[in-house]
Amino acid sequence: MDAILNQLNSLALTEALPFLLKLTSALVLWFVGRSVITGFQRVLHLALQKRKLDATLIRYVESLFSSALTILLLLGLLGMLGIETTSFAALLAAAGIAIGSAWSGLLSNFAAGVFLLVLRPFRVGDEISSAGVSGIVQEIGLFVTAVDTQDNLRIFVGNGQLLGDNIVNYSHHPHRRLSIRVPVQHGCDLGAIKRALEARVAGVPDVMQQPPVSIEVAEFTTTGLVLAVQAWCVPRDANAVQDNMGFAIQEALAISGYGLPMPAPASQAIPKAG
Repeated sequence: MDAILNQLNSLALTEALPFLLKLTSALVLWFVGRSVITGFQRVLHLALQKRKLDATLIRYVESLFSSALTILLLLGLLGMLGIETTSFAALLAAAGIAIGSAWSGLLSNFAAGVFLLVLRPFRVGDEISSAGVSGIVQEIGLFVTAVDTQDNLRIFVGNGQLLGDNIVNYSHHPHRRLSIRVPVQHGCDLGAIKRALEARVAGVPDVMQQPPVSIEVAEFTTTGLVLAVQAWCVPRDANAVQDNMGFAIQEALAISGYGLPMPAPASQAIPKAG
């Protein structure tokens, strides 16, 4: 019995006590490491906020940063306890490759979403046209962007499609120029038509006085000229202003006495001699 107790005592001194010391050190290092990671995370949060990045992007960057450092901390603690971490690291790498292959489409949308939030080609509330969709941006997510069309439909577009296509941002500048083409025939009183168009279009609601309404020659044709009636407005009023400009142009042509000629009647067919 004494021999067994001596053997157990020797085993405890040679094996259990060193393991307990390593375990205690690992626990201490775990709490210290987590405190350091939390501190770095706060510093990263402040740095990203100073760059005025999107709040969604800041949360995801912090989460990725914290997860990566926590995994490295765990691998270091396992190595301290004498546990082989080579196979564990290889398993993580294989799992990462498998997940990346299975979620290649989602990951491409995720990467595109990060670039959209960092580069900011458009913001929530902007009117854009891209990937075959036109409308008002309602939400920019890390995978999809929500766009409301003019007929009140919500369309979710993959960020990869948006970033891979040309993006037209109608709301980027404070003012937007609208242009409507008006064909006129040779021989008409062009001066009277221009004066009537300028006066009538300038009175359209929400049309800016500066820059003023301009009438330019856009094209020469065999039948006459094609005038470009141009006016400036705030981007959010563009649709309403363009509709009102169409009615104003019609009224201006009527005021100036210009009317489109009626097509000549077709000549009657001459019956053949029997």
